Amino acid sequence: MAPDRPAAARVFLVLFAMLAIITDVVPAAAQLDRLRKFKKDPESAQAEQAPMGAIPAGKFWMGVDGLQGLDDERPRHEVFLDTYAMDLYEVTVGRYATFLKSTGRLPPLFWDTVDLNEHRDRPVIGVDWEDADVYCRWAGKRLPTEAEWEHAARGTDERRYPWGHETPVQSLANYAIGARFSYSQTLMPVGHYEKGRSPYGMYDMAGNVWEWVQDWYGTNYYETSEERNPRGPSEGQFKVLRGGSWSELPKYLLTYGRFKLPPSTRNSYTGFRCAKS
Repeated sequence: MAPDRPAAARVFLVLFAMLAIITDVVPAAAQLDRLRKFKKDPESAQAEQAPMGAIPAGKFWMGVDGLQGLDDERPRHEVFLDTYAMDLYEVTVGRYATFLKSTGRLPPLFWDTVDLNEHRDRPVIGVDWEDADVYCRWAGKRLPTEAEWEHAARGTDERRYPWGHETPVQSLANYAIGARFSYSQTLMPVGHYEKGRSPYGMYDMAGNVWEWVQDWYGTNYYETSEERNPRGPSEGQFKVLRGGSWSELPKYLLTYGRFKLPPSTRNSYTGFRCAKS
């Protein structure tokens, strides 16, 4: 049977165009590797996989006990998680721009103020929960569960902040800088706070932007949470966010702190990162 020459020609032109775009900036070996990935999985290859940190299987203590924390952060309970990986950085404007170009999805809130040359390494904001979920799936990943997020930020020593128990200062996180938003003045480039990393090497898990996670919010969920790989309530009115943002006081940067919003919310202080089983 004769090959479909028009279809084959179209594929060749697409691959040739990609090669032309990257020739000046990517070494030859990397070009070939990228083209192989594109042939195998076009959408995931375009995501230019963000660096991730591996988190080994094991137990950790989630939440708090006694007079610490709020009612929905209690009780302290032990959780076992299988091995997973987490993005080292919050999803950036640059990566999200690639996603928009690839999918044709409507841009997030405040996108008209974006200057890619200046803001590409800032965390994207103005995304609702579905935007974050769709992006992670497009990138071959998923949103982290609430338990995965807390473990990645807190480790196994029940630290109050990603870097330890030390009260936040401006050299550790981006927080409490006012209520007026601009990409240039309120958001910091991802990975800026070297001393603020979590035990597993994740940056900005306190401050910069709140991060959507996979779970529905349940006020009393910790009382009935599964002991192994909890996924949150099966339904709800709100989705959980973690980590605090550029506008928050230190008490909102705690590793066990919980926040909730309707999943359709878009604002200037919410972004996300992805995970992978």
